Amino acid sequence: MPSSVAVSLPLSELPGHYIRRLQQIAVGVFMDETQAFGLTPVQFAALNAVMAQPGMDQRTLAAGIGFDTSTIGGVVDRLEARGWVVRQVSPEDRRARLLRVTPQGQQLLADVNDAVLKTQERILRPLPVLQRQEFLRMLKVLVDANNEASRAPRSLD
Repeated sequence: MPSSVAVSLPLSELPGHYIRRLQQIAVGVFMDETQAFGLTPVQFAALNAVMAQPGMDQRTLAAGIGFDTSTIGGVVDRLEARGWVVRQVSPEDRRARLLRVTPQGQQLLADVNDAVLKTQERILRPLPVLQRQEFLRMLKVLVDANNEASRAPRSLD
């Protein structure tokens, strides 16, 4: 039997390490910029998605934002408790709950918009302006091409 020797891999050469760190940084910057609103990045994504497609159910929401279907209910619970979304029973399927953004949720999205845009600008600020769109394009390629490897694949349609 061949014996294996433990080898330390250089983190500085592992893209996954930098992706994880960038995600931590993105959450930190988001929380810093939006602290006055008491909104998390996942809550923002959910609220924004429901605003774009009123009447979606929780499963569609989870697929649309790439979030686990078993925990999206807790996110919606918190949005509902804050008065930002309402659930309504689907006329076609009494088991399904359709989501709508309340007027308070709409106002929150309008109010938080500048802070979210500032978050994105802060994250990309170290890149030259001409490289920002290319970086975003490459991120989309990597995410879309590896979507099925996710624990919560996002619906790409």
